[in-house]
Amino acid sequence: MTTTRKVPLAWESLEDAFENNAPQVHSYLQLESGEVLRLVDGTVDPELLARVVADPDYLPVAPVSSREQYRWMEHFIQTVEDEELSAALAHSIDGKGAFRRFKDVLMAHPVDRERWFKFRSQRLRDCMTSWLETHGLEACPRPEWRVPTAEDVLPEVEKRGDRARAQHTRARRSDVERAKLHELVDRLPSRALDTALAFLEFSLSRRPVVLPSVATDSEPSAEAPDSPDELSTPDDDAR
Repeated sequence: MTTTRKVPLAWESLEDAFENNAPQVHSYLQLESGEVLRLVDGTVDPELLARVVADPDYLPVAPVSSREQYRWMEHFIQTVEDEELSAALAHSIDGKGAFRRFKDVLMAHPVDRERWFKFRSQRLRDCMTSWLETHGLEACPRPEWRVPTAEDVLPEVEKRGDRARAQHTRARRSDVERAKLHELVDRLPSRALDTALAFLEFSLSRRPVVLPSVATDSEPSAEAPDSPDELSTPDDDAR
Protein backbone atom coordinates (compact mmCIF):
# COMPACT_ATOMS: atom_id res chain seq x y z
CA MET A 1 0.00 0.00 0.00
CA THR A 2 1.44 3.35 -1.06
CA THR A 3 1.64 5.96 1.70
CA THR A 4 0.94 9.61 1.02
CA ARG A 5 3.18 12.24 2.52
CA LYS A 6 1.47 15.42 3.72
CA VAL A 7 3.20 18.68 2.85
CA PRO A 8 2.19 22.17 4.09
CA LEU A 9 2.38 23.66 0.60
CA ALA A 10 3.04 27.31 -0.15
CA TRP A 11 0.66 27.22 -3.11
CA GLU A 12 1.55 30.61 -4.60
CA SER A 13 5.26 29.84 -4.61
CA LEU A 14 4.66 26.44 -6.17
CA GLU A 15 2.37 27.99 -8.79
CA ASP A 16 5.07 30.50 -9.65
CA ALA A 17 7.60 27.65 -10.04
CA PHE A 18 5.27 25.72 -12.35
CA GLU A 19 4.71 28.79 -14.50
CA ASN A 20 8.36 29.87 -14.78
CA ASN A 21 10.00 27.68 -17.42
CA ALA A 22 13.11 29.82 -17.96
CA PRO A 23 15.96 27.34 -18.60
CA GLN A 24 18.32 29.02 -16.11
CA VAL A 25 15.84 28.78 -13.23
CA HIS A 26 15.59 25.60 -11.16
CA SER A 27 12.94 25.21 -8.45
CA TYR A 28 12.80 22.66 -5.62
CA LEU A 29 9.95 21.89 -3.23
CA GLN A 30 11.14 21.48 0.37
CA LEU A 31 8.97 18.63 1.62
CA GLU A 32 9.17 19.51 5.32
CA SER A 33 8.33 23.21 5.13
CA GLY A 34 6.36 23.25 1.89
CA GLU A 35 8.43 26.21 0.66
CA VAL A 36 9.89 26.43 -2.84
CA LEU A 37 13.60 27.09 -3.28
CA ARG A 38 14.56 28.82 -6.52
CA LEU A 39 18.14 28.56 -7.80
CA VAL A 40 19.36 30.56 -10.79
CA ASP A 41 22.35 29.52 -12.90
CA GLY A 42 25.32 31.83 -12.41
CA THR A 43 24.15 33.11 -9.03
CA VAL A 44 23.85 29.99 -6.89
CA ASP A 45 26.73 28.59 -4.84
CA PRO A 46 27.75 25.24 -6.47
CA GLU A 47 28.10 23.61 -3.03
CA LEU A 48 24.56 24.67 -2.11
CA LEU A 49 23.24 23.32 -5.39
CA ALA A 50 25.01 20.01 -4.81
CA ARG A 51 23.53 19.71 -1.31
CA VAL A 52 20.02 20.46 -2.54
CA VAL A 53 20.25 17.97 -5.41
CA ALA A 54 21.48 15.25 -3.05
CA ASP A 55 18.86 15.94 -0.35
CA PRO A 56 15.77 13.69 -0.70
CA ASP A 57 13.68 16.33 1.08
CA TYR A 58 14.11 18.65 -1.91
CA LEU A 59 11.96 17.60 -4.85
CA PRO A 60 12.74 19.23 -8.24
CA VAL A 61 9.76 21.01 -9.79
CA ALA A 62 9.22 20.48 -13.52
CA PRO A 63 7.54 23.66 -14.85
CA VAL A 64 4.76 23.63 -17.41
CA SER A 65 6.22 23.83 -20.91
CA SER A 66 5.84 26.93 -23.07
CA ARG A 67 3.99 24.81 -25.62
CA GLU A 68 1.37 23.82 -23.04
CA GLN A 69 0.97 27.38 -21.76
CA TYR A 70 0.56 28.51 -25.36
CA ARG A 71 -2.33 26.05 -25.73
CA TRP A 72 -3.95 27.65 -22.69
CA MET A 73 -3.99 30.98 -24.49
CA GLU A 74 -5.55 29.34 -27.56
CA HIS A 75 -8.26 27.72 -25.43
CA PHE A 76 -8.94 30.96 -23.56
CA ILE A 77 -9.39 32.91 -26.82
CA GLN A 78 -12.18 30.47 -27.75
CA THR A 79 -14.09 31.56 -24.61
CA VAL A 80 -13.92 35.30 -25.39
CA GLU A 81 -17.36 36.58 -26.45
CA ASP A 82 -16.19 39.94 -27.81
CA GLU A 83 -15.37 39.14 -31.44
CA GLU A 84 -13.05 42.11 -31.86
CA LEU A 85 -11.06 41.21 -28.73
CA SER A 86 -11.00 37.55 -29.75
CA ALA A 87 -9.52 38.47 -33.13
CA ALA A 88 -6.94 40.78 -31.53
CA LEU A 89 -5.84 38.05 -29.11
CA ALA A 90 -5.61 35.48 -31.90
CA HIS A 91 -3.40 37.85 -33.86
CA SER A 92 -1.24 38.61 -30.78
CA ILE A 93 -0.14 35.00 -30.29
CA ASP A 94 1.12 34.61 -33.86
CA GLY A 95 4.91 34.52 -33.85
CA LYS A 96 7.71 35.28 -31.41
CA GLY A 97 6.79 37.32 -28.34
CA ALA A 98 3.27 35.84 -28.20
CA PHE A 99 3.01 35.81 -24.40
CA ARG A 100 3.94 39.48 -24.02
CA ARG A 101 1.63 40.64 -26.83
CA PHE A 102 -1.23 38.56 -25.43
CA LYS A 103 -0.84 40.26 -22.06
CA ASP A 104 -0.58 43.71 -23.66
CA VAL A 105 -3.88 43.24 -25.52
CA LEU A 106 -5.65 42.18 -22.32
CA MET A 107 -4.39 45.28 -20.46
CA ALA A 108 -7.17 47.33 -22.04
CA HIS A 109 -9.85 44.77 -21.08
CA PRO A 110 -9.79 44.40 -17.27
CA VAL A 111 -12.74 42.01 -17.05
CA ASP A 112 -11.31 39.53 -19.55
CA ARG A 113 -7.84 40.09 -18.12
CA GLU A 114 -9.02 39.01 -14.68
CA ARG A 115 -10.86 36.08 -16.25
CA TRP A 116 -7.61 35.03 -17.94
CA PHE A 117 -5.77 35.07 -14.60
CA LYS A 118 -8.38 32.74 -13.10
CA PHE A 119 -8.38 30.55 -16.23
CA ARG A 120 -4.60 30.14 -16.15
CA SER A 121 -4.45 29.73 -12.36
CA GLN A 122 -6.95 26.86 -12.49
CA ARG A 123 -4.87 25.05 -15.10
CA LEU A 124 -1.71 25.55 -13.09
CA ARG A 125 -3.51 24.17 -10.04
CA ASP A 126 -4.64 21.12 -12.03
CA CYS A 127 -1.03 20.51 -13.13
CA MET A 128 0.24 20.86 -9.57
CA THR A 129 -2.40 18.53 -8.17
CA SER A 130 -1.55 15.86 -10.75
CA TRP A 131 2.18 16.32 -10.04
CA LEU A 132 1.64 15.94 -6.29
CA GLU A 133 -0.37 12.75 -6.78
CA THR A 134 2.35 11.33 -9.03
CA HIS A 135 4.92 11.86 -6.26
CA GLY A 136 2.68 10.55 -3.48
CA LEU A 137 2.22 13.96 -1.87
CA GLU A 138 -0.86 15.59 -0.39
CA ALA A 139 -1.25 19.25 0.52
CA CYS A 140 -2.14 19.98 4.13
CA PRO A 141 -2.86 23.31 5.89
CA ARG A 142 0.15 25.48 6.67
CA PRO A 143 0.76 26.50 10.30
CA GLU A 144 -0.80 29.89 10.91
CA TRP A 145 1.74 32.56 11.71
CA ARG A 146 0.75 35.56 13.81
CA VAL A 147 2.61 38.65 14.85
CA PRO A 148 4.20 38.06 18.28
CA THR A 149 2.60 40.11 21.03
CA ALA A 150 4.29 41.63 24.06
CA GLU A 151 2.98 38.73 26.14
CA ASP A 152 4.77 36.29 23.83
CA VAL A 153 8.21 37.85 23.92
CA LEU A 154 8.52 40.10 26.97
CA PRO A 155 9.61 38.35 30.17
CA GLU A 156 7.86 38.78 33.47
CA VAL A 157 10.78 40.82 34.80
CA GLU A 158 9.83 43.68 32.47
CA LYS A 159 6.52 44.00 34.23
CA ARG A 160 8.42 44.64 37.43
CA GLY A 161 10.11 47.67 35.87
CA ASP A 162 13.51 46.23 35.06
CA ARG A 163 14.25 48.69 32.24
CA ALA A 164 17.65 47.27 31.28
CA ARG A 165 16.25 43.78 30.81
CA ALA A 166 13.25 45.24 29.00
CA GLN A 167 15.47 47.00 26.45
CA HIS A 168 17.35 43.77 25.78
CA THR A 169 14.06 41.94 25.30
CA ARG A 170 12.76 44.56 22.91
CA ALA A 171 15.92 44.13 20.85
CA ARG A 172 15.28 40.39 20.79
CA ARG A 173 11.72 41.02 19.66
CA SER A 174 13.01 43.29 16.88
CA ASP A 175 15.35 40.50 15.74
CA VAL A 176 12.41 38.08 15.60
CA GLU A 177 10.38 40.49 13.50
CA ARG A 178 13.29 41.23 11.15
CA ALA A 179 13.89 37.51 10.66
CA LYS A 180 10.20 37.03 9.86
CA LEU A 181 10.35 39.92 7.39
CA HIS A 182 13.28 38.26 5.59
CA GLU A 183 11.34 34.99 5.49
CA LEU A 184 8.28 36.68 3.98
CA VAL A 185 10.41 38.43 1.35
CA ASP A 186 11.99 35.10 0.36
CA ARG A 187 8.50 33.62 -0.05
CA LEU A 188 7.18 36.42 -2.25
CA PRO A 189 6.59 35.40 -5.87
CA SER A 190 8.59 37.45 -8.35
CA ARG A 191 5.49 39.25 -9.55
CA ALA A 192 4.97 40.79 -6.08
CA LEU A 193 8.50 42.10 -5.52
CA ASP A 194 7.93 45.49 -7.18
CA THR A 195 4.89 46.18 -5.00
CA ALA A 196 6.68 45.07 -1.84
CA LEU A 197 9.69 47.26 -2.63
CA ALA A 198 7.51 50.28 -3.35
CA PHE A 199 5.69 49.83 -0.03
CA LEU A 200 8.92 49.57 1.94
CA GLU A 201 10.36 52.65 0.24
CA PHE A 202 7.15 54.52 1.00
CA SER A 203 7.32 53.45 4.67
CA LEU A 204 10.93 54.63 4.95
CA SER A 205 10.09 57.99 3.39
CA ARG A 206 7.50 58.77 6.06
CA ARG A 207 8.53 60.63 9.21
CA PRO A 208 9.86 58.35 11.98
CA VAL A 209 7.26 56.91 14.29
CA VAL A 210 8.09 57.22 17.99
CA LEU A 211 7.43 53.89 19.57
CA PRO A 212 5.70 53.90 22.96
CA SER A 213 7.76 53.23 26.06
CA VAL A 214 7.54 49.84 27.64
CA ALA A 215 4.74 49.70 30.16
CA THR A 216 5.47 49.15 33.81
CA ASP A 217 3.18 48.78 36.82
CA SER A 218 3.12 52.55 37.25
CA GLU A 219 2.66 53.77 33.66
CA PRO A 220 -0.01 53.03 31.04
CA SER A 221 0.82 51.06 27.90
CA ALA A 222 0.22 52.23 24.36
CA GLU A 223 -0.46 50.27 21.23
CA ALA A 224 1.80 50.56 18.20
CA PRO A 225 0.09 51.47 14.94
CA ASP A 226 -1.14 48.60 12.83
CA SER A 227 1.01 47.49 9.92
CA PRO A 228 0.12 45.15 7.06
CA ASP A 229 1.39 41.60 7.40
CA GLU A 230 0.96 40.65 3.79
CA LEU A 231 1.68 42.25 0.44
CA SER A 232 -0.01 40.96 -2.67
CA THR A 233 -0.50 42.06 -6.18
CA PRO A 234 -2.29 40.61 -9.21
CA ASP A 235 -0.06 38.47 -11.38
CA ASP A 236 0.77 40.65 -14.39
CA ASP A 237 3.04 38.10 -16.07
CA ALA A 238 1.76 35.79 -18.76
CA ARG A 239 4.80 33.84 -19.73
